[in-house]
Amino acid sequence: MHDTTALLVELGSVILGLGIIGRFAGRIGLSPIPLYLLAGLAFGEGGLLPLGASEEFTAIGAEIGVILLLLLLGLEYSASELVTSLKTQYPSGAVDFMLNATPGAAAGLMLGWGPVGAVALAGVTWISSSGVIAKVMTDMGRLGNRETPVILGVLVIEDLAMAVYLPLLTAMLAGVGLAGGSIALLIALGTVGFVLYLALRHGRLISRAVSSDNPEMLLLVVLGLTVLVAGVAQQLQVSAAVGAFLVGIALSGEVAEGARKLLTPLRDLFAAVFFVFFGLSTDPAEIPPVLLPAALLAIVTVFTKIGTGWYASRRAGIGPRGRWRAGGTLVARGEFSIVIAGLAVATEPRIGPIATAYVLILVIVGPLTARWTEPVASKLQAVLAGKGKKPAVVDDGPMPSHDDLTPEHAGRDSD
Repeated sequence: MHDTTALLVELGSVILGLGIIGRFAGRIGLSPIPLYLLAGLAFGEGGLLPLGASEEFTAIGAEIGVILLLLLLGLEYSASELVTSLKTQYPSGAVDFMLNATPGAAAGLMLGWGPVGAVALAGVTWISSSGVIAKVMTDMGRLGNRETPVILGVLVIEDLAMAVYLPLLTAMLAGVGLAGGSIALLIALGTVGFVLYLALRHGRLISRAVSSDNPEMLLLVVLGLTVLVAGVAQQLQVSAAVGAFLVGIALSGEVAEGARKLLTPLRDLFAAVFFVFFGLSTDPAEIPPVLLPAALLAIVTVFTKIGTGWYASRRAGIGPRGRWRAGGTLVARGEFSIVIAGLAVATEPRIGPIATAYVLILVIVGPLTARWTEPVASKLQAVLAGKGKKPAVVDDGPMPSHDDLTPEHAGRDSD
């Protein structure tokens, strides 16, 4: 079969299959992410029916999927709200780092990987998947919930922390001295700081320059600008996802609303491609030997992430139900963990399989904990309180309006 023909047949089959999987997931009330991932495993290297012709195209589509996921997440926040979130959430960010990086670092040392391997595995277990979590919150209709600004605040701190962590890890892996690592770090911090400055001081001018009454022109300009900034950010050792997120932050008002409506269908398509590609790039034969240590690490960090969400939400005055929802939503790991493992695998090859198995477990478990942590916790609290006695909580469900999604709303929900 001709290469182009094979590409079209494989690509069409994948997209059609995604549509069928998505409809099935909707019928059973489950997020489609775990099913997308399992489909990728089935048709990847070592799977039931390996796909070869469309692999390169799918890889590019997966990159675009992550970029669009973070762009749409950024459009939910203005620059001023980001700064407010950073000011109010930094203690939660510190607790997040201590609770979730420590198990990975300890596991790396116990496995005999040395300091570099321990630092890499600490990053794998530390960072939640902004892409997966954004998709889960959208699928479950939780963007208007009172705990959502707290979740976004933790994710923002994690994503921005990658601008510091990734250059340092790269320097450690390359074995460069303090001077080389410091230069990479300064470039990364300077890039993030410059974009934030533009968003804060000149966000209206940027939005006005991008704005257009023609939906086609708005789509082309916003998409082109996002991909360009993401590429430049990647070149400067800042994550492409962080670059896309900052573009979303820089846009506001009607431009942000228009871009959100236009890009949401594209986001959903390429996000699905990302999760399938993640499965395609994983050889199922490598998973069984490391499944036990990966599962133990996953169990520990499920509870540490739930603890992070509970602590962050409690600081913001969220009621118990919202605290459990926030903790369960933060469990998933994904794109950043894979990026970190990919960087480290040349120096410590053993990190590849265990990181892959770990992320596979939590990408599947994450949407489930997002849905079930709060109901299970509420039932346990009711049992502990005695039959017929329920904990007194306020309604910390959706807020009246999506336009009210600001960090200040978090403080309205208290016991």
